[in-house]
Amino acid sequence: MERYQGNPVVEKIAVGKIFIYKKKKDTPYREQIEDVVYEISRFEEARDKALRELDVLCEEAKGQIGSSNAAVFRAHRMLVQDQMYGDFIRGTIQDQKVNAEYAVAEAQAHFSQMLLGTEDAYLKERASDVADVSQRMLRLLGSDIETEGPSEPSIVVAEELTPSETMHFDRDTVLALVVQQGSANSHTAILAEAMNIPALLGVEICDEWEGRTAVLDGSAGELILDPDGDVLARMKEKQREIEERDAKLAFLRGRETVTAGGRKIRLYANIGELSDMDAVLSSDAEGIGLFRSEFLYLQAEDWPTEEEQAQVYRAVAETMRGKPVIIRTLDVGADKQAPYFELTSEENEALRYAHPEKEATAPGPGLLTKDAPAFGYRGIQVCLDRPEMFCTQLRSILRASMYGTVSVMFPMIASVEEVVACKELLTQAKSELRKEGKEYRDIEVGVMIETPAAVEVSAMLAREVDFFCIGTNDLIQYLLGVDRQDAAHAECADPRHPAVTEAIRTTIENGHAAGIWVGICGEMAADTTLTEMLVEMGVDELSVSPGAVLKVRGAVRELN
Repeated sequence: MERYQGNPVVEKIAVGKIFIYKKKKDTPYREQIEDVVYEISRFEEARDKALRELDVLCEEAKGQIGSSNAAVFRAHRMLVQDQMYGDFIRGTIQDQKVNAEYAVAEAQAHFSQMLLGTEDAYLKERASDVADVSQRMLRLLGSDIETEGPSEPSIVVAEELTPSETMHFDRDTVLALVVQQGSANSHTAILAEAMNIPALLGVEICDEWEGRTAVLDGSAGELILDPDGDVLARMKEKQREIEERDAKLAFLRGRETVTAGGRKIRLYANIGELSDMDAVLSSDAEGIGLFRSEFLYLQAEDWPTEEEQAQVYRAVAETMRGKPVIIRTLDVGADKQAPYFELTSEENEALRYAHPEKEATAPGPGLLTKDAPAFGYRGIQVCLDRPEMFCTQLRSILRASMYGTVSVMFPMIASVEEVVACKELLTQAKSELRKEGKEYRDIEVGVMIETPAAVEVSAMLAREVDFFCIGTNDLIQYLLGVDRQDAAHAECADPRHPAVTEAIRTTIENGHAAGIWVGICGEMAADTTLTEMLVEMGVDELSVSPGAVLKVRGAVRELN
């Protein structure tokens, strides 16, 4: 009996035979060609086919794992169209007079090496996206690179899995995944969680495991080869306990989020777009605590119109049937950009690539772009510098207020002056709607507390708004100087750091002193090991991903 530790994804138990997933090693042969134009046209044709395939795959993924998780395939589509990626392939064909297959393989090696050579752990993970897209292109050019998955239920073991490979496995034959490469930020982890498949990442694998019986313990992060009868019995009992826990969570649907002592906590869900509403409804969330409206902009080719936005906000409000819907105004800039924003790049020349499965991010105009860093010009700064664009969004939010309980929330606030300016533009938007005979209701106004400056002036900010929402993801990185995307140093972003807990406590106290309610919408809100601390601090509302709603409700109900 052998035991191996790894990073677990999905707290489930799997027992079965091991299937080693080996990719075909088909390195394209370098052929000298005469007709450069024809060879480039072969690449362009394969690129167009890849785009069509990715459109289909993205729609399939939306239905299976939700729109937010399917965003990785939208990013792949943009990578296929990436100017630098395409120019590299065309240039290789043109300069070296070689076949398209060889040029694509060279592009994969070049950009993968570049990403793997960075010190950013998250960018290292993105090399798998380059490989995924390039392998798709090679297949469409005629290379025999596809590998079959298991034919019977198995624990699939692989050195690496791309998003496309993970999605294309027959769900009935994959009991669990064990992957040598990958971290909690990898697409394998994100997709496995969305598909509810237990997985273990970062395990040194061996070909000799093929066909052996194994147990994957998703709660302990352990793979056990050739388990004996006692281990199998314990795992069976452990699986029963997990199923009982899940049944208890299901029992919480329709129940109040209230402590044993009778204190009510508002429990809301975070969403990025309209297609996330199915998950919200099934989660039994009590409202929408954070609607990241930038997805409307990041997925568009030009500024979305007032009517386009109003229709989306109205649909969300109507779907929630009177439950609160808090819409965060546009938070773009820094690492969240689209070409038509035409935002000025900053001096940071770091490599940048899409982070679509992370909170509210999307790819920019190129794979390698001199773009703004995460600590950059963004959020409310961008909106106040573009008042016409900002007013368009405010008008659309106000119009949606006629169809539900809608509130507006301003991101990345650092001063009282910014809030005053936002409120003045909101008043202007109301005045315009009145003159045009368009109806709206007065709505609550809130601000995100996610900068140290906002914490420091929170007592003054509280006099200007109806509620606070503490965005702990950004607040932690700004307070501790740790990039939230840096998986290699994730332990440094400690939510229990005294600076973090004191900032949260100060914000709650200052909010309550002014008579407003205070919520939290960052990852801390979904961490049930922190629930007791946050409730004791006096937080009024927690907004989490739809999948975490029942778990957090259970944690709250266990408190005195």
